[in-house]
Amino acid sequence: MGEKRKIEIFSAGCSVCDQTIEMVKSTACPACEVSVLDMKDQAVARRARELGISSIPAVLINGKLADCCSGGGANEEILRAMGLGQPA
Repeated sequence: MGEKRKIEIFSAGCSVCDQTIEMVKSTACPACEVSVLDMKDQAVARRARELGISSIPAVLINGKLADCCSGGGANEEILRAMGLGQPA
């Protein structure tokens, strides 16, 4: 089996976060490993700050913050261009 694409979603449990989680999960392929990280957890919030995440929801694909998530919300086209839904 090939390498997995690591998808991380930083969420606070809001409706916009829930929509992003559903969109990512429905777009992800079997080679995508999707994790939802709760910003209410202090360790997760600390990591988000270290990564430069200033708004949520935020999506990282293989450790890279999606351009759409630096302030404007998740965008499926941008996430697909980064590899979401495609084998690694």
